[in-house]
Amino acid sequence: MRITGMNVLLTGATGGLGQALATALAAEKARLTVTGRREEALKGVADGLRARTVVADLADRQDVARLADECADTDVLVANAALPASGDLFDYTEEQLDRALDVNLRAPIELVRRLAPHMEARGRGHIVLVGSISGKAASRSSSLYNATKFGLRGFAFALRQDLAPRGVGVSLVQPGFVRDAGMFAATGAAAPPGIRTVAPAEVAAGVVRAVRRDLCEVNVAPLELKLLSAVAGQFPRFAELVQARMGGLDETMRQMVTAQRDRR
Repeated sequence: MRITGMNVLLTGATGGLGQALATALAAEKARLTVTGRREEALKGVADGLRARTVVADLADRQDVARLADECADTDVLVANAALPASGDLFDYTEEQLDRALDVNLRAPIELVRRLAPHMEARGRGHIVLVGSISGKAASRSSSLYNATKFGLRGFAFALRQDLAPRGVGVSLVQPGFVRDAGMFAATGAAAPPGIRTVAPAEVAAGVVRAVRRDLCEVNVAPLELKLLSAVAGQFPRFAELVQARMGGLDETMRQMVTAQRDRR
């Protein structure tokens, strides 16, 4: 599907990765609407791109409904917003648990439920769900985050089959460790030894490619991480043993959990 001239809604636009996505979509000459919780940060993203803004908190179900109503003309939804949701599950309050599930999983599902019928009625549309390699391979200190990303992956693949006969495409874009911007980069942690990172621009290019070619799954990660995640999906016990022997992984996860604790 072409992006030029299409109404594109991007969630999570105020994060570092969101800004890279917004820039790439604007470069495609999309009619861009960006959304996020922080009005000033959102305005900063939108001003240079001539994008429309809608302030909304995706943990608030009324805000999700309002966002969908205000953006009913969306041709392309890029559901990028997410919370890190790292750390021990038993350290979470019920409110924090609900927030992670709402932002990472329920909100994109609800936006699709409300926006896809309009796309079908117009005879065109595309949905990009930005997941994570953590939706293919589980790791310690990530049970809640893994749950949301595994769920998003299953939702995307089934939804693609449901919407294909209706003229609406669905793609899942799954980044690995992203440097320079995004939730991993913000922690200041180094990737585990032997695992390379990718740039925000590579993720943005993956999203654009997914829409243009109606791709089912785009894994934006170096070859070694693609292979490891593929093996982990088929042989989780083996992956568990490999991770236990990876030097530096525990320290990476410890740094990430510590840095992300206040974002729950």
